[in-house]
Amino acid sequence: MDIIITDHAADMMAERGIDEDQIKRALQRGSKIRQTDGFKSVYTYIGVCYKIVGDKYIIKTVTIER
Repeated sequence: MDIIITDHAADMMAERGIDEDQIKRALQRGSKIRQTDGFKSVYTYIGVCYKIVGDKYIIKTVTIER
């Protein structure tokens, strides 16, 4: 899986203590929700907002779901 993490998403990952493996797991196993410009995948307590460009996943932001 080829992912590209934006600067904003990297900041949110650092702030929330989420690593790249957790993002990949959320993308692979999470429930997908269609959004205006992409998708949101939610797995356990992690939300990953992303869009697909070609065969790459562009990670826009990462959230903690409550």
